[in-house]
Amino acid sequence: ALDDGRHPAEMLACFGVAPGMRVAELGSGGGYTAELLARAVGPNGQVFGQNTKFILEKFAEKPWSERLKKPVMKNVVRVDRESDDPIPPNTKDLDAVFVVLFYHDLYWMKVDRAKMNKSVFDSLKSGGVYAIVDHAARAGAGAAEVQTLHRIEEKTLRADVEAAGFRLEKEGQFLRNPDDTKDWNASPSGAAERRGTTDRFVLLFRKP
Repeated sequence: ALDDGRHPAEMLACFGVAPGMRVAELGSGGGYTAELLARAVGPNGQVFGQNTKFILEKFAEKPWSERLKKPVMKNVVRVDRESDDPIPPNTKDLDAVFVVLFYHDLYWMKVDRAKMNKSVFDSLKSGGVYAIVDHAARAGAGAAEVQTLHRIEEKTLRADVEAAGFRLEKEGQFLRNPDDTKDWNASPSGAAERRGTTDRFVLLFRKP
């Protein structure tokens, strides 16, 4: 049901996900993207799917647990950790780390984003990809609407990630929507029938 609004084939291609890769997703929620990644990396690959206690208790525990029972998810490692330090300490040389429609939440959840991004940086191999998709806020909004409208200004997010040492390499256009007025709540419950129609930026950062 989400595929039409998420363009999963384009996303996987944009970020170069391929069989055998080892990847992580932060803020996996119910696991839509984690399952896409699991299918794309295949049985010889591995996916680490992270959720915080808050996310699990609020909405994700049941759908995430159910999804993990599917045979295609046997290459997925469930990671219950806080976002300040989201990746298990012995997990190194990952090919990619994904944050899909979740980075804006880190602000109102008061996550130490510098610490989190360092954890991501340290977990990736040299040349590894930090893949971020999020709902675009209006120009000049910065992080002012991260909780009310679940949106963040692209340049605000970019500054965060580049401060951690990542370099922006590519921007995907396949989730852009110039008709989005950016004045409505992009959260799944808030968006209702408009879910999947926000103007979203797709950023591929690389660890040097």
